[in-house]
Amino acid sequence: MLLEVEGVKSGYHGLEILHGVSLTVAAGEVVAIVGANGAGKSTTLKTIVGEVKQLGGSVRFDGAPVAFGDSHRVAQKGMMLVPEHRALFGSLTVEDNLRMGAWGKRDRTGFTEKEILEIFPILSERRSQIAETMSGGQQQMLAIARALMGAPKLLLLDEPSTGLAPKLTWDVFHAIDAVRERGIGVLIVEQNARQVLSLADRAYVLDSGAVALDGPADELAADERVQAAYLGG
Repeated sequence: MLLEVEGVKSGYHGLEILHGVSLTVAAGEVVAIVGANGAGKSTTLKTIVGEVKQLGGSVRFDGAPVAFGDSHRVAQKGMMLVPEHRALFGSLTVEDNLRMGAWGKRDRTGFTEKEILEIFPILSERRSQIAETMSGGQQQMLAIARALMGAPKLLLLDEPSTGLAPKLTWDVFHAIDAVRERGIGVLIVEQNARQVLSLADRAYVLDSGAVALDGPADELAADERVQAAYLGG
């Protein structure tokens, strides 16, 4: 298993937000985390990459433990987080951002710049554009593309469709399909539960910092409890 999260507790300033979260992601698998605002979804991702301190439980990536402060090390090993705020180099061009994304690649093979630009044709058209002058949707695509340039084994996405028009949301989810086809694991936190459950292989429903439901994504999408709470059913 590529990612193993077992009974993780974590939080901020002594306040526990996650209460024993367990989940797994395999290579080439798309796993979704859905839940209401404040359920602990983003905290889960930040704990997994070592940005938030674990108060209990364990995280293992590619067989090795992940601890608080390991963000830089796990990125070099191939676990890439694309945060909700995107964290682009705003004063650099699209092309420069992509090249910066490849700095930790080392001996891992992954997408070439040409392949990335085929997945995101709008970026090819705007290779010389300064990142901070792009629309929110274009910046989101650039953030994902930059992460892919680092040849990740596991890609973590925090609310990738936030602020995107439906067409751009479709483009982002199409890119996630391309990532899965390359054998890369994807763990995605997403408010658009209907769309992400149609894409994912498996999913976890987070409620008040704990896993309330989990299973195949299509089964959760058909679950009356999920429909009532998240799908408008």
